[in-house]
Amino acid sequence: MRFRQIMALGLVLLGPMAAQAGPLVAAASNVQGALDEIIAGYALETGVAVRVSYGSTGNLVRQIREGAPFDLFLSADEESVEGLVDLGLTAGAAQVYAIGQLALLVPKDGAIEADPTLEGLQAALAAGRVTRFAIANPEHAPYGMRAREALEHEGLWEALQPHLVLGENVAQAAQFVTSGNAEGGIVALSVALTPAVVARTDHAVLPADWHVPLTQGMVVLPRGGADAQAFAAWLRGDAARAVWAAHGYGVP
Repeated sequence: MRFRQIMALGLVLLGPMAAQAGPLVAAASNVQGALDEIIAGYALETGVAVRVSYGSTGNLVRQIREGAPFDLFLSADEESVEGLVDLGLTAGAAQVYAIGQLALLVPKDGAIEADPTLEGLQAALAAGRVTRFAIANPEHAPYGMRAREALEHEGLWEALQPHLVLGENVAQAAQFVTSGNAEGGIVALSVALTPAVVARTDHAVLPADWHVPLTQGMVVLPRGGADAQAFAAWLRGDAARAVWAAHGYGVP
């Protein structure tokens, strides 16, 4: 298994102070921008180097069930962490750390207008200007499930079937749009707000009542000790809450 290990930028600024190895975190890909920033701040404050592996929630759950050596799991939904709690695969109860939002993402000056009603998408479909439309795979990515619900709410799901391209996770779905390989997509607002995506795209936030709430839960896993508990507490503290909010999340 390959892990994306973050030796946070803040550690560089610590100078000669030796970094203490911190917990290994499994995290849904939609939180990468915010979590990288939080990890950097945590490193500056504590000298602890948190490591993280990003992926789709469904794939991370599978890895945890198969014994992957994670200490803390940040999911894109509540159901996945509650499922692990029910199976006795956690070291405590689940906690909500953020509430996500969906955004329509389109290339700048593209075929689809970035509007929160999806009327622009409907018009582009009717005019034959949509060949590919990206979402995360609903089979294992909560943001893909919620994107499907939003499209069903607006009666667009069936019409989009011949044009759908499915990302392994919400970050890959956004890559299809930013690379020009899709005329649009529905992704996490947090992903739409990252600088690299903002430079190439426009977005519109979709109404939250079009889909099941994107309430994101986390849980400490059995191998996680005091370091994992401490970082979990930090993720719900004031410093982290400010970062979550700046990246487009609601905070509990």
